[in-house]
Order: sequence, then structure tokens, then C-alpha cells
Amino acid sequence: MSRKLRIAINTGGGDAPGLNAVIYAVTMAATGRGWEVYGIPTGYAGLLDTSKIVPLTPERVAGIAPLGGTILGTTNRGDPFRLPTRNAAGQLEYVDVSDRLIQNFRRFGLDVLVAVGGDGSLSLAHRLSERGLPVIGVPKTIDNDLSSTLSTFGFDTAVSTATEAIDKLHSTASAHERVFVVEVMGRYAGWIALHSGAAGSADVILIPEIPFDIDKVCERILENERKGKRYAIVVAAEGAKWVGGEMVTKPTQSIGRAEVLLGGIGDWVAAEIAKRTEKETRSLVLGHLQRGGWPTAFDRLLALRFGAAAVRFIADGLRNVMVSLRPPDMVAVPLAEVIQRTKTVSPDSDTILTCKDIGVSFGD
Repeated sequence: MSRKLRIAINTGGGDAPGLNAVIYAVTMAATGRGWEVYGIPTGYAGLLDTSKIVPLTPERVAGIAPLGGTILGTTNRGDPFRLPTRNAAGQLEYVDVSDRLIQNFRRFGLDVLVAVGGDGSLSLAHRLSERGLPVIGVPKTIDNDLSSTLSTFGFDTAVSTATEAIDKLHSTASAHERVFVVEVMGRYAGWIALHSGAAGSADVILIPEIPFDIDKVCERILENERKGKRYAIVVAAEGAKWVGGEMVTKPTQSIGRAEVLLGGIGDWVAAEIAKRTEKETRSLVLGHLQRGGWPTAFDRLLALRFGAAAVRFIADGLRNVMVSLRPPDMVAVPLAEVIQRTKTVSPDSDTILTCKDIGVSFGD
């Protein structure tokens, strides 16, 4: 396109290693075309107060690609269609500020928004696009559960972090002849648990896609005993549930937070194992450690590819699409298609079959 464009980029939802690499790639690719780039701080909140919008230049983003986190900040509580607000009486109410957000976008002279996020943030981007806001989506989630793309950046780093933790637990579990239950992230999809558990030589892997029988989990651990291995490692996705049961959740005290907070399945499984096997059992929740740190080389390169492709799609005149990895290419997928379903682990996938072939139990 010949006209000088003014594009914006924001990062929403949970943070993931590689966000800064996307910001770097978008800035460098766009300014290389003579365009102007602006960073929207704290998800969509920065469009409600345009004084906080920051210009992004090659000098400003120099050196950020290897860094974890995001220089723009992020939030998973900034739904502009349902923003929590206190009224004059001090009562909590939800207000739709999407029209004001779109008006501010236009008044600032912006042409396209590069929205970097997971299913929640991209769903918001799609709704805004339906109201006339031009959007290019970039998929981001450590859970790897976005449809229409082979992989999302942040996943490889999260798996590497979890695998390293599992590797280290083997020595202490063996020394004390204990069972360790490691709880990792994964609300509806067990990608992190599956990949880190397989790579880390876990004895049991529990994922949302395969409801487990706790008796079968315990039988696998007792089988270890009979074979002379007096310790065991169990990896559980936070969304894993037993047959006929529900996901374990924790109450939230955060005002305006609509989503359910998961957590506690690791403690529950550990308690049941201890009771049924009389083995000393400990649980460990990796939590936000999986989001932190520098992105792996794989995630760094993937994030750079996503960001550069987003700028190419803008130059080609595409709007209201998401950048998707379909090796060896980056392709454009309609946002409406992306948000229709969650990408979950197939119980008959090759990785599941591989795990079962080498003796890993899924409690089924």
C-alpha cells in the first residue's frame, strides 16, 4: 500500500514468552515500510485513555526480542464490552465502552490494530472488528489451544520450564522414595502436561481430555513398587478431572473477574495417592513460572515470524484475520473461524500412543 499507515499493537490476556519478540517484529517490519507504529498499553485499556499510547520506533524496541513479559503490559480483566465499574452509589456494574474505544482509535488516526492474544483477547478483537475496527490477530497462549494454527508462541518455553522442573524432581523423589504430583497449566487442553510429562519421563499424565480413574493411577504407582522403582512422578493439567467429576476450582476474590480460577487438582490427587497407597506424597504447583523467563529460540523465532507476517498481511490489504502457522507458511485465517473451537489433545494422537507404548498411564 502506498499511503503511510499508522498501526497499533496491543498484548492482552495472560503473558507468554515471546510477546516482546512480536512487538519487535511488527515495529521493525512496519517502520521499514515507512509506517508509524504505536503501542497500546494494558490490553485494550490504553484505547480508553489515548494519552498513554506510546510511539514504537526501532530505537525504542532495540534489544527486547529476547526478553520475557511485554513492554506494553497486559491484562485479562479488560473486556471493553463488559468493563467493571463502580457507580455513584459504590456498587459494581458492567459497562459497554466498546464504542468509545473505537472512536478513540479513529480520532488518534490509527488504521489497523495488531491484537496479540489468546482465545479471550482474539474473541474481543473479533467483536470489535464486527463493529468496524480493522484488526489483524496474532495467536498467543502457552496452552497451545488456539485452533487454526499448528502452534502458538510461549508453548515451547512453558513446556521447557515444566520439563526442567520434572527432571529435577526425579532425583529428590528417588532419594526419599516419594511420589510427586506436578500441577501444570492447561484448563481445557492438556498440551503442556502431555509434552512435559512425556519429555520428563513421568509415570502418570492427567489431562482434561481423558478423565482418569484414581484407582488406576494408584495401580500404576504400586506397579512401580513391584518392579523395584520406589518413587513416581505424576503430571496433572490444572483442568484434569476424574471420571464423573468436575474441574477443581478455587474461589476468587478479585472484583470484576468473571472466569473461574482453576487449581487444586494436584493437591487432591496427591492426597488420594497417599491415602490409597500409603506412599509419602507431595504436590507442586508450577503456576506462573510457566509464563516467565526468556523465550526459547523456537518461540522467539515463531513470534518474530508471526509479527512480520502480520505486517505483510496489512500491506496486502487483509483485515479481520489471524496469522496462522501452517508449515512451512504463515497464512491468514478469518478471526470468526479461529474463535469457534478450542484445539484439544486427541486421545488417539501419536503422542498419546507413544506414551502408552512406553508405559505411561493416563488413568484410563
